[in-house]
Amino acid sequence: MPPTEAHPGTDAPPDTGTATEPEPGSGPVNGSENEPGAAPGADPGADDTLDLHLSDELVALLAAGEYSGSSDGDLLDDLAAWQPAATAAGSFRLVPVRIDRDLPLIARWMNDPAVAAFWELEGPQSVTADHIRAQLDGDGRSVPCLGVLDGTPMSYFEIYRADLDPLARHYPARPHDTGIHLLIGGVTDRGRGIGTTLLRAVADLVLDHRPHCTRVLAEPDLRNTPSVAAFLGAGFRLSAEVDLPDKRAALMVRDRALRHVL
Repeated sequence: MPPTEAHPGTDAPPDTGTATEPEPGSGPVNGSENEPGAAPGADPGADDTLDLHLSDELVALLAAGEYSGSSDGDLLDDLAAWQPAATAAGSFRLVPVRIDRDLPLIARWMNDPAVAAFWELEGPQSVTADHIRAQLDGDGRSVPCLGVLDGTPMSYFEIYRADLDPLARHYPARPHDTGIHLLIGGVTDRGRGIGTTLLRAVADLVLDHRPHCTRVLAEPDLRNTPSVAAFLGAGFRLSAEVDLPDKRAALMVRDRALRHVL
């Protein structure tokens, strides 16, 4: 089962209905043929960002680069080349994951009980490797990244095309909607507002480098008050409550039109 949801870190008090430790980030959702609007014949055991079959017409547009927004068909506008962001916590950048280099660190984070309770990727490194490799071997609609703060890897992000994700079955998706999943790796970086700072920075990076994207989304568990508070502090708004296969989620949205207001 893929990760469900974890808390990016905020100074808000913990939600008594969830884990007592700060839960680290926001995770993908399952797809099933029993879901409303699910594609006929979808595999109930398939999961997360790779479980949305594209129409022949959309595949043709992707191949031509017309839907991606970039001339080479890159679905996330060359994320690897995005420039660092200056934040109150330091210089931050997203670095696409390389399994040979980054797997031990990410697997260690996934085995932290506070992380494992929500991402459900604890166990040997092969469990985390399979999760990451599924994205790296895919069509580029989801890119796993290390969040590097002042040269130190301290968080894990998945930047994904929400409009091409199973999440799009559960809300009125727009072309180029971009989603964020996040976990904060180090215990000392949790619970003091760094997650809020990074969420704002990453949303700004998406909007700065993806000109066709009009909004950035996330879907934390509605019961996870600290997580929702972190997104609100980062300039997201609560757009709707959404019933996903594994949780009732708060659909959080950061709009390009409101980015300098919220």
